[in-house]
Amino acid sequence: MLDFIYWPVSAIMWVWHWLFSQIMPDTPGWDGIAWSLSVIFLVFTLRAILYKPFVKQIRTTRKMQEIQPQMQAIRKKYGKDRVKMTEEMQKLQKEHGFNPLLGCLPMLAQIPVFIGLFHVLRSFNRMGTGFGQLGMTAEETRNTANYIFSPELVQNFLDARLFGVPLSAAISQPETEWVAFSADGVVDFTRANIIMLVIPLVIVSSIATHMNSRASVARQSEAALENPQTRIMNNLALYVFPLGILVSGAFFPVAILMYWVSNNLWTYGQQHLVFGRIEKEEEEEKAAKLEKRSQNAPKPGAKPAVSAKPKPGAKPVAKGKTVATSKADSVDLSKGSSDADGDATTADDTAADESVTDDKTVAQESPVTKTPDKTRPAGSPTANNAKKSGGRRPSGTPQKRKRRR
Repeated sequence: MLDFIYWPVSAIMWVWHWLFSQIMPDTPGWDGIAWSLSVIFLVFTLRAILYKPFVKQIRTTRKMQEIQPQMQAIRKKYGKDRVKMTEEMQKLQKEHGFNPLLGCLPMLAQIPVFIGLFHVLRSFNRMGTGFGQLGMTAEETRNTANYIFSPELVQNFLDARLFGVPLSAAISQPETEWVAFSADGVVDFTRANIIMLVIPLVIVSSIATHMNSRASVARQSEAALENPQTRIMNNLALYVFPLGILVSGAFFPVAILMYWVSNNLWTYGQQHLVFGRIEKEEEEEKAAKLEKRSQNAPKPGAKPAVSAKPKPGAKPVAKGKTVATSKADSVDLSKGSSDADGDATTADDTAADESVTDDKTVAQESPVTKTPDKTRPAGSPTANNAKKSGGRRPSGTPQKRKRRR
């Protein structure tokens, strides 16, 4: 049923066993080391394949911690409307590029491998009568292939010893199945030997699981730690899972316990490496932002540049001109306009002078006393000259009223 998992797992293990068997002597003790290393490097191969998904898992977890306050705000705002709350959460996750499946991918990928390795290791000895076991005799077990492993390799695995204990032996395994671990049916180990090897492996695996969970929890933000769901998951990872390994260790073969130990050790080292690299990248990014901000900031003693916006109704200043130049131009324009007004006034005065030329003779013949310039008629040349020199004319003159209209 799950042959698509069993065959690849057995193939990877076969490659590593072939490599180590070429290096080590052909004796039961060294064969046990070769088979143990093949199990360990099976784990390393899997974790190397899952390295990039693991990095994405870490980044996804950190993004989830960053947006946790916003998620809490959405839950508080739409607590009574589940549909709206789900839509808003999905929208927020999409905006930040958050994918919850990436956080579970490495863990989900390890489950089939664990199941496949457990089945392959148990299938080396098929004398059991439990779920999924065939209940073969010792002779049938030693002469039946185990997926990619030939009968000769099956016999080599059953005869191999690690500290005097077969790799597929377990504490809870019945003694009737032990006869398959030797060609002549003679049992050369005891249950105490299995316990002495299994207990240290279980303890190391449990402690490593706790330390991995502790390192992961220590890097969580305060907002994430305040979340009740996160608190529950942290307690499970810190205490329940390590305790579960202690309890269930008696039911698993020695090779499976070695898989747990090597997997936890790899996780511990890889976690510190990845977290250190991500924190370094974040520090470099923060330093780059601060440097950019300091470059854009004004120098000490210099006033910050202010963009001068033209007032409503004012003419736009030509490009390249300074504010002083534009002010000078406005003064010149005002002067020009006043000069134009003076010229227009002079033309009106000239027309007025022509209208009184016929009365000049009468004015010359009759004796007239001199009066100050300010009492002279508005149309006289002297008054015109005074108005012209002053840049103004009396507001009561008919010419000025005409121009205003």
